[in-house]
Amino acid sequence: MGTRKRLVSSSTSEPSSSNSQQTTQQNKPQEQSSDTPIAPPKWGFLLKLSLFSIPYFYLIFFHFSIDSELRRSIIINAGLSLAGFFVTVRMIPVATRYILKRDISVYDINKKGTPSGNVKVPESLGIVVAVVFYVVAILFQYFNFTADSSWLDEYSAALHCIIFMALLGFVDDVLDVPWRVKLLLPSIAALPLLMAYAGHATIVIPKPLLPHIGIEILDLGWIYKLYMGLLAVFCTNSIDIHAGLNGLEVGQTVVIAYAILIHNIMQIGASTDPEYKLAHTFSIYLAQPLLATSLALLSYNWYPSSVFIGDTYTYFAGMTMAVLSGYIPCPRHRLPRFDPQTGLLTGTNDGTLVNFFLRNLGRKSEKLLWSIYLLVFQAIAIACCFCFLLRYFLAGWYK
Repeated sequence: MGTRKRLVSSSTSEPSSSNSQQTTQQNKPQEQSSDTPIAPPKWGFLLKLSLFSIPYFYLIFFHFSIDSELRRSIIINAGLSLAGFFVTVRMIPVATRYILKRDISVYDINKKGTPSGNVKVPESLGIVVAVVFYVVAILFQYFNFTADSSWLDEYSAALHCIIFMALLGFVDDVLDVPWRVKLLLPSIAALPLLMAYAGHATIVIPKPLLPHIGIEILDLGWIYKLYMGLLAVFCTNSIDIHAGLNGLEVGQTVVIAYAILIHNIMQIGASTDPEYKLAHTFSIYLAQPLLATSLALLSYNWYPSSVFIGDTYTYFAGMTMAVLSGYIPCPRHRLPRFDPQTGLLTGTNDGTLVNFFLRNLGRKSEKLLWSIYLLVFQAIAIACCFCFLLRYFLAGWYK
């Protein structure tokens, strides 16, 4: 989802011969624009982000003594993910030309009143990421899984859920599905994983509750699968609702995927249970391709964005997060107001995080709000470090 306004067809009536010539002449610039290349990927920005991979590979090769077979499978997966990154970078401009020819494009309403606000931006480029991710994940099966592998069924079910959700997201981009229906789509897409899941259904009781409950491990039974289904709904809509700025949806996915990788490596390095290690390695197999392909998309979607990702990507990324891992009103997704005179965004009274920051910090430019405040807040304050600390205090240090 992006800061966009859908294009509306001018008329459904049959034009006269004189009007048809005018229509043809008016459409010529639009046809030419479909062959106009989009801005090149932001390689300098990607190079800076690649530095964050150093701690991750340090943990794999030096800090923890990881089994050589597990390390080999992680490296093969990383190599395929890197190949997927370059394929995604190459395929986005190709897909853009076809999308513009089909007029699947929108206007950036956060730039309304400026020259950039009159430029059509191709939408639904998340479909490229989803397809490349799916191909990489399938190719990885050849190197890692055998016909009798205990994890093959759940791995295949996870891929079915992810690609099914991406397909539903693309349908939403094309048909503009009502909001109420969107809430049901993740539950439907999660069915393959729920039916194939044969793992444990237990949770670790937080330390403060141990004296009151008396047990460290609680078996939830069928409630655990219900929780997984609801988690799919939460993840897909949380990615979709935290949107509205160039690069925000993809950027938060990159941050969360990186945190998932760090968490999994720390769990593998600290555990002595082989099955437990395999479970976290399974998560790495999906998180690495997600991170690589998302970085490729971010190189085009970073401010100023030359492509929009559409609900295809937000649903795809949210479902991928879901398979890896009192009542209050749910805020509807409402964008802040844009002032073309100053180029600044003003927060509304809606309950989204974007508007919350603008109301409390004052008016900000789109680039400053996203790249500085929201990204740092998500990476340091809440999404990653705070959750690691919370887990440490409540359940112990990766026991």
